[in-house]
Amino acid sequence: MKKLLVDLEKLYSCEKPVAECSYYYRPGNDGITRLREIGQFIYICRKCEDAPCVNACPKEALEKQPDGTVKRYTMRCISCKSCSHACPFGAIPIETVPYITSQCDECIDRCDKDAPICSKTCSIEGAVKFVEVEESEKDDIYFMGKNVAVRAKPWKKYHP
Repeated sequence: MKKLLVDLEKLYSCEKPVAECSYYYRPGNDGITRLREIGQFIYICRKCEDAPCVNACPKEALEKQPDGTVKRYTMRCISCKSCSHACPFGAIPIETVPYITSQCDECIDRCDKDAPICSKTCSIEGAVKFVEVEESEKDDIYFMGKNVAVRAKPWKKYHP
């Protein structure tokens, strides 16, 4: 089955990638930014023990999950960017913490018919593709839901 493959490495090469989105509920939606955010918290985040990003948030919009990943509650977030400034590793780019949050519905019920419009219109060539893909740690490809895969160089804690 084809999936939307989002290459986080390529998306980070540009401050503000642009892609059209067919999300039903909001014209002008920027689903790519939302996918970047989710991917960065799952795979790029260092999952710090003391989580300075969580501690810096004045509205408790960030929460560390039991598995160590950080989740942003968009209804609480005021986009003050404190989390981005507090991250000692730069794992939360400022542009991926917008005040008006976009969503990605993974083109549910539309992926079988045609490639999602974001894969055809992304301003960074090859950053978003609609392809047959297998999860592969060797190739740094990980599934993020039923219809989305990300390519990311995940951070792994070194244990001597």
